[in-house]
Amino acid sequence: MNHPTDRVTDQYTEATVAAVQRTLDGRWHTLRDEIRGRHDFAELRVHPGTDVESYRAAIWEMLQRLADDGHAVHGFPTAVGGRGDIGGSVVSFEMLAFADLSLQVKSGVQWGLFGGAIQALGNSEQHARFLPGVMDLSLPGCFAMTETGHGSDVQSVHTTATYDPGTREFVIDTPTEAARKDYIGNAARDGKMAAVFVQLYSLGERHGVHAVLVPLRGDDGEVLPGVEITDDGHKEGLNGVDNGRLAFHGVRVPRENLLDRHGSVAEDGTYSSSIESENRRFFTMLGALVRGRVSVSGSAVGAASLAQTIAVRYGEARRQFAAPGGEDEIVVLDYLAHQRKLLPGLARTYALRFAQNELVEMLHDVQTTREAGGEVDEKRQRELESRAAGTKALTTWHATATIQACREACGGQGYLSENRLGQLRADTDVFTTFEGDNTVLLQLVAKGLISGYADDFGNLDTLGTVRFVADQVLDTVAERTSLRQLAERLRAVGPGRDEDDVLDRSWQVKLLDDREEHTLDGLVRRLRPARDKSLSPERQFAIFNNAQDHLLRAARSHLDGLVLDAFVRGIDQAVDPSARTLLSKVCDLFALSLIEEDKGWFLEHGRISATRAKTVTAEVNRLCQELRPHARALVEAFGIPEEWIGAPIATGAEDRRQDEARAHAASLH
Repeated sequence: MNHPTDRVTDQYTEATVAAVQRTLDGRWHTLRDEIRGRHDFAELRVHPGTDVESYRAAIWEMLQRLADDGHAVHGFPTAVGGRGDIGGSVVSFEMLAFADLSLQVKSGVQWGLFGGAIQALGNSEQHARFLPGVMDLSLPGCFAMTETGHGSDVQSVHTTATYDPGTREFVIDTPTEAARKDYIGNAARDGKMAAVFVQLYSLGERHGVHAVLVPLRGDDGEVLPGVEITDDGHKEGLNGVDNGRLAFHGVRVPRENLLDRHGSVAEDGTYSSSIESENRRFFTMLGALVRGRVSVSGSAVGAASLAQTIAVRYGEARRQFAAPGGEDEIVVLDYLAHQRKLLPGLARTYALRFAQNELVEMLHDVQTTREAGGEVDEKRQRELESRAAGTKALTTWHATATIQACREACGGQGYLSENRLGQLRADTDVFTTFEGDNTVLLQLVAKGLISGYADDFGNLDTLGTVRFVADQVLDTVAERTSLRQLAERLRAVGPGRDEDDVLDRSWQVKLLDDREEHTLDGLVRRLRPARDKSLSPERQFAIFNNAQDHLLRAARSHLDGLVLDAFVRGIDQAVDPSARTLLSKVCDLFALSLIEEDKGWFLEHGRISATRAKTVTAEVNRLCQELRPHARALVEAFGIPEEWIGAPIATGAEDRRQDEARAHAASLH
């Protein structure tokens, strides 16, 4: 007997699914196919319930296998044996989400963060000296930025590196307990060196945050003198990653270990930098490290895709309750409530995949230009940083919500470790707070929307930030390019549907654009009083603090527009007509779901009537039912090979159970 898991879909052929997959895969589709065919990811997975020490050891062995297979070389310079493909390095990292997220994060620490810091902040001699060992794993390392008392506030880290001209060394110290480097991947077990972010001192002057390479362990694995390492212990997830705390007590490292692309210290202690402003130098350094944030965003999309593949497959096989007058039980995905639980989230995963693709392309183009010694446009760099911050926030929040919805949609089966959803949920939970706390990241996005964005922030303490934002609040706000340009493109194509039709893309875009414009204008009005220089600092801060809700809403409104714009461009890239038709329906579901989710705001501000709000909900229901026969096609288009999925409920086991149950019921009659 045929069941949904035995076919691709109804009217959509395998060619259509392949065309959708090709569109989703984007610019690096060839590399994605290469990885799909080269790695048996089913072997890169640790059995649920493995104890922490065994888990860490297994992940280390798997990491070595990846290194031996050349998995790490994509993003590193060709001069040291890499491929010079920065976008490819992010894509190869994303694909590991289908294997084991501890393995993915461990690889990200080694090759993305530790190796990436050397590549982005070091000079060519340091590249030649350290990067080959980073790639082949003979030099396992750590990225030691976060401190116990300073998480998102990197500019205030307290760890110090003081230059000693007499010995031509830096002395690394942890002055307080709050200055310990904390949650550092690779620290507790395997790391031999760390890129440590410090306040740099030379000749009695402080020169701001820099990174220094500090050895942690000798060749025998013993911790070196002056280095203190403690284990962070068992975590809620990602227990294959050996997170630890680092403290330094008079540890001396050679002057040559300073990663000095943006600031160097001569033998006599003289400091020099091509960037005069300390704040601008700091943000230039952080901008060079944006790859990690982009990678986390991609892994969140990958984890959501895997969870939805499992849940949709199970939903097409699981049956529950017979219809009145019938004997056969109903497939649970045929229930509207179940469709509502899964399909709007699936549409959002599609939207975020297209947004992620554009982000990776932007990262690749900007950083490849920089690596080649070219001039990077400051506006483009700022756009990259803002989009990376916002996309990472959206994708990681989405992964958290989606995996939970998928777990619930699979009932008790989703709670079994063998079906992977619980582990996915636990492992991705921390994504919302590492590589930048999501709330802080949305604040960065919102500040970038305010007009008059300065080249140099000035003081970036809390009061300095308040005054900067207040000073930039004028009668206009920054150009909102995404939705406005999309609206212009849609008008250029020609008339769409009736403007009263909620499926008219122009209507959807205009509604979201109106929300963004209104929200930003309202934010300006709330912040403008803080420009009054006669106000006390406490009162200026209170005005800014009281508008935080508005600030975050402005960022979310802007990002929704960016994602919808990316989705529409993704549809335009699809060559196959049936793929374009299917993607357009998914895009409608995404856009209307956004509107439905915030329809209270649209009603409150007179943007839609109560009747129109009901129509939106009715169309979301209709689209869920219309897309239900194609749900399998949509998850197949994620391109996750069968052997990688690994969840019995998604690989035919449920079909067999249902067949047995039906056969047993028939025998009773």
